[in-house]
Amino acid sequence: MSELDARRSALTGRFPNWQPSALADWLVGRAAEYGDRPLVITDDRTLTYRETADWAARLADGLVALGIRPGDHVGVLMANYPEFVPVKFAIAAAGAVAIPMNFLYRTEELAYVLAQSQARLLITMTGHAGLDYLGMLDTIAPGWADGVTERLPLLHTVIQMPTDGKVRAGVRTLADLETLGTANNGAAEQISVDPASVGDILYTSGTTGSPKGVLITHDAVLRTGYASALTRAFEDGRRILFSLPCYHMFGYVEGLIAATMVGGAVIMQTTFEPEDYLAGIQRHRANDILCVPTMTVAVLEHPDRHDYDLSSLSAVLSGAAPAPVWLWERVRDELGATEIVTGYGMTECGGAMTLTRPEDSFELTAATVGRPKSAGVAGLDDGALVRYRTVDPMTGEALPDGAEGELISHGPTSMLGFWDQPEETARGLRDGWVFSGDLGRVRPDGYLEITGRSKELYKSGGELVMPKEIEELLTAQPEISQAYAVGIPDERWGEAGCACVVRAPGSDIDADTVIALCKDHLARFKVPKHVVFLTAAELPTTPTGKVQKYRLVAQLKQRLEQK
Repeated sequence: MSELDARRSALTGRFPNWQPSALADWLVGRAAEYGDRPLVITDDRTLTYRETADWAARLADGLVALGIRPGDHVGVLMANYPEFVPVKFAIAAAGAVAIPMNFLYRTEELAYVLAQSQARLLITMTGHAGLDYLGMLDTIAPGWADGVTERLPLLHTVIQMPTDGKVRAGVRTLADLETLGTANNGAAEQISVDPASVGDILYTSGTTGSPKGVLITHDAVLRTGYASALTRAFEDGRRILFSLPCYHMFGYVEGLIAATMVGGAVIMQTTFEPEDYLAGIQRHRANDILCVPTMTVAVLEHPDRHDYDLSSLSAVLSGAAPAPVWLWERVRDELGATEIVTGYGMTECGGAMTLTRPEDSFELTAATVGRPKSAGVAGLDDGALVRYRTVDPMTGEALPDGAEGELISHGPTSMLGFWDQPEETARGLRDGWVFSGDLGRVRPDGYLEITGRSKELYKSGGELVMPKEIEELLTAQPEISQAYAVGIPDERWGEAGCACVVRAPGSDIDADTVIALCKDHLARFKVPKHVVFLTAAELPTTPTGKVQKYRLVAQLKQRLEQK
């Protein structure tokens, strides 16, 4: 038996059958088993399993004392600080639904998600990456500090976590919430949570440009995390380093939840810096790192990488975008990792659904996004986490095996739907199958090849970007007549955003101005990397005048290559 198979056998021995669990109950069980083992590691602080569970219990008691009831929605606007973990489990223990939010949101983006999610309480950093979240709330909902706002009538409480040296007087802090919980010890103890109930509403981008809140159950994230550990053959106590945010399935499930399957730990960083990854591996003896190809390249290109002791590193999960064979070879040769995998998934499915295997060739890892994760007792009858097939993207009719079409999936971790968007739910979830909007094929060996996107969304640096949002911002400017945002294939970014702009008559707006405008109003990952100016006559259109974006992409690729 190979070492990888021996690890998988040990893991299946720990889970002879699958017992659905609520998230808070899961943490309590892990704390009973792993007690003083570290669960959360940062340069400044380490939390054991027991400390995390106890902290989460106090915070849950505080939430209940503030009036949070089962089913209430609680927003979390927090980077990868150690507090995120007990906060996340505390919300679950109170029977509430967590709404982890992208902390790069600008004011209007945050306003939309707070309103659409119907959050009753928000736990937020005071600031991060130059953003002032309390200032945003002042703009969005004047009077929020008093619990009465016209724009967000359901939001009755905001809890602040000072992260930038600023504290708003009169507003409860996370420490205050813990103190309140201590004074109301046991307030959440009698709350029973169904594992099949919604534990998270995770916002993703929609085909129309409006973010959609994906309803994911407690049981779903645990099944997905277990499947990750099994497929990647986690050893006991694995330490996973990442800066990928926990508002996203990547950090949340592939990192935090998966680590708990083997009594492991997460080494969380609040921002990505290549040197911090290298230093973190050395200092905390990380066995595994999570990244997207752009991050992987940045680590490999760091001039001091050979100065660090990376001998503990054995595994890398680099997903969200395709990468060439040479990248995997450099990861092996220069970082020393030998268990290198990539994968594919989407929030609507419950996270990453496919992975290549650590024993796969680099050619297979570069050409495909893997096959369905092995889930054993947590999966379908055949032990796979999910089943994929293709349908005609226009009619939805099933296609023959191996045919290219829209990828659809079915499995026990699929979303229950989109929050308060029944029409979007009907389009995206049909007869238990999640329609991805991605084009691809399922090979005879079960591995998936992604060939394109039937939707216009694109991924840059692993983050999904909505073209319509950029286009609406630009066309609202009097200097711009038309604007189209597309993703251009890029070896570093996966896809690089490109804004195609038609100037208004008499306008001399330049690329720097367009970029600056986007930086002022959009999250950083949405800002286009390129700006190209065209005349209206140069736009490729249908006979009815609709711009054909696939032709526009080809045109822009050629133009950029000639620069």
